[in-house]
Amino acid sequence: MSSVVEKVYDEVLDRNPNEPEFHQAVREILESIGPAVEKHPEFAETKLLDRLVEPERQILFRVPWVDDNGEVQVNRGYRIEFNSALGPYKGGLRFHRSVNRSILKFLGFEQIFKNALTGQGIGGGKGGSDFDPHGRSDTEVMRFCQQFMTELYRHIGEYTDIPAGDIGVGGREIGYLFGMYKRLTNRFETGVLTGKSLSWGGSQARTEATGYGAVLFAQRMLQTRGLDLEGQRVMISGAGNVAIYAAEKAEQLGAKVVTVSDSSGWVLDEDGIDVQLLKQVKEVERARLTEYAKRKPGVTYHSGSKPWAVGGTVALPCATQNELTSQDAKRLLDGGVKVVAEGANMPCTPNATSLFQDSGVLFAPGKAANAGGVATSALEMSQNASRASWSFEKVEKELTKIMHNIHDECAQTAEEYGHAGDYVMGANINSFLKVAHAMMEQGIV
Repeated sequence: MSSVVEKVYDEVLDRNPNEPEFHQAVREILESIGPAVEKHPEFAETKLLDRLVEPERQILFRVPWVDDNGEVQVNRGYRIEFNSALGPYKGGLRFHRSVNRSILKFLGFEQIFKNALTGQGIGGGKGGSDFDPHGRSDTEVMRFCQQFMTELYRHIGEYTDIPAGDIGVGGREIGYLFGMYKRLTNRFETGVLTGKSLSWGGSQARTEATGYGAVLFAQRMLQTRGLDLEGQRVMISGAGNVAIYAAEKAEQLGAKVVTVSDSSGWVLDEDGIDVQLLKQVKEVERARLTEYAKRKPGVTYHSGSKPWAVGGTVALPCATQNELTSQDAKRLLDGGVKVVAEGANMPCTPNATSLFQDSGVLFAPGKAANAGGVATSALEMSQNASRASWSFEKVEKELTKIMHNIHDECAQTAEEYGHAGDYVMGANINSFLKVAHAMMEQGIV
């Protein structure tokens, strides 16, 4: 890093102690954008980087609620409104016991650049709670969501901040949140949340979008080397929304997906993952992958390990941050991997990323490869604004166009700055410049 950038990073460490995920996200951006900062001395003169790494607003609040046994529970709620230079804050809500300020700041910071890459005029934010909906009844989830919204509603709006779903927040949770927002504000403001049900303002293909987008990006990368996804052996981690629909799109394009995983272990299915069975187990029954293994002959279940040693050409880490380590990267390289596209947010550790890049593997960072979800959220906002409802085919066509544009812009920017094929640098510089120019034009605010 240049001295200007290094100074900013040192200040981030000093001002944000005990926030390793946030530190990692900031460093990954700052290490890439040095050449762009050198071209624009005005960024240093106006302390643009110092402003960029500081959230515009951080909201922390108490969420008391009553469980089915009549006991009072207390959780923490958060919303990190990080940067609005390109538009209203946009980013998901995550309900999971691991949620803390560091994780949400990392996710919100990443969201700034991911959203910039889509070209859809949306800023970056993130939020959530350490509430875990797993094992809770529908009425408990409803009570929690209603209490959560009694504070959050003050800070959101279709021209201010538009939350969506994330880990632990799906259509059920979005419905409960919207219902309480409507009651509190006396407004049926469909544009205030995305990920809604199709019957009251949601978008076709929103459920599929993040997983589909990651596969479309991987396919575009393969095409730069004269290859295609058809016939490729694909390894996927995770068994949530992103992983399920990444598997679905990969198989639609002729690939064979052989692994998925959850927090307990993973399955190897040499005949190719049965997506319909996977949906039944994970989406309908909310069961573990052991159930998938029981119901399909020939499937092997592996407890407490990761799926990266089975050998394959395409890897799609779709579980959570820092799940894929340098040792996992070595296993993938030994197994002949050609493409790694991050379906989750920052699932590869920095050392793993370096190993892929040094080995000539095509590597796509999450801010580019998994931008399909927020891109389709913005398409949902467009439909809400015009009171329109697009077909699945139209939304998927728009998603494909956006993902291809993101790929091509990242590739072009990397080449322009002398790092052809480096999608990390291409994505970071391209998105940074979009945000930075907007910040410069809007003054020191």
